[in-house]
Amino acid sequence: MNLVSVINFFLIAGVVQGFTFILITIFVKKKFQKAIVFLNLVVFFISLNNLQAWLIEYDFIPSNFFISKLQLPWYLLIFPMFYAFSTHFLRIEKEVNYFLKLTLLVFVFELILRLSLISAVYYYVPNRNDALIKKYENFEEIFNVLFCLFIFFKASILIFKKNDLVSPILAYDNLNWLKWFIRFGSVLMILWIVAVIISNINGSMIAYYPLRLGDSILLYWIAYQGVYKYNVVQDRIFLRNSIEAGGVLIFPKFDDEFAEGQTNSRNKKHIKEYEVIEKYIIESKYYLDPLLSMEKLSYELGMSKSHFSKLINSYSNYNFSDFINSLRVEQAKEILSNDEFASYTMVAIGLECGFNSKSTFYSAFKKFTSETPSSYREKH
Repeated sequence: MNLVSVINFFLIAGVVQGFTFILITIFVKKKFQKAIVFLNLVVFFISLNNLQAWLIEYDFIPSNFFISKLQLPWYLLIFPMFYAFSTHFLRIEKEVNYFLKLTLLVFVFELILRLSLISAVYYYVPNRNDALIKKYENFEEIFNVLFCLFIFFKASILIFKKNDLVSPILAYDNLNWLKWFIRFGSVLMILWIVAVIISNINGSMIAYYPLRLGDSILLYWIAYQGVYKYNVVQDRIFLRNSIEAGGVLIFPKFDDEFAEGQTNSRNKKHIKEYEVIEKYIIESKYYLDPLLSMEKLSYELGMSKSHFSKLINSYSNYNFSDFINSLRVEQAKEILSNDEFASYTMVAIGLECGFNSKSTFYSAFKKFTSETPSSYREKH
């Protein structure tokens, strides 16, 4: 099997994977909203474009003159759909309508123009010489490259530069995965431009093979990463709203009866100071902040760091890190035992409870409960 055959294998495998992904998101995913619709359209048009290239490569296109010459520019629709997904993911939907309408107009216009040209060649050109169609295809692709480059540039600016617009979503996602998509997309754009230049110079299609391989890789990556990230962000938004609204309660770890029983042996003033700390952290839900530090809390409460640490160690029976994590685990337990959140991802729950990753969430939860979040959810 030569390199071209390998690339074409990945091409058709990606197509099958893309259509399978679309079916799964339609029939399985719990929140089939606009962002997922546009992401599915990205996958759909990449898959159609690759399928068309694969069919042409292996000469599976019917010999009918109209069908064989009607190679639709599905790639033209990929970039606007990704831009639409990005704006819905970033919750700035008002930015997208113009580009979608413009793209659809361009696509329909090109389709009509191509059909008209094919008809003219079929009926009026001697021997149905398709030289004019090929010239038009070259011109069309150059125009589409420039058009897609413009949309891609707009998406890049939106994700990298428009912090004033995307700042609300940064509380839930750092957008690194989108930024890496833009970087990888930039490489594909360069490959596409090079392929267009080479094919116009010598008519060779070999330059398109690296682009096809890149498209196949992109298809795998953007589909699963996009849906995963979108679902996590949507879950986090809903969870945070519920927690902030008081929909999810937490039970304080400090026992007042324990304090009364210890009054003789421990300084009553220190107990009161600890109660202030505990109340401050719990009522303000500071434990939900993954960047929370002892320095910040002690400063806000007007205590020295050493005194603050001594109070936590003495009256919570934990060090500061474990004390905060115990509160986070209590919050997670309330969420996991609530049927309303039964379908929400563990990653979203862990992040919204203040942990900075799924692994730290699982480690802390098992430390304080001797079971995993998944098993706890199943039991409760």
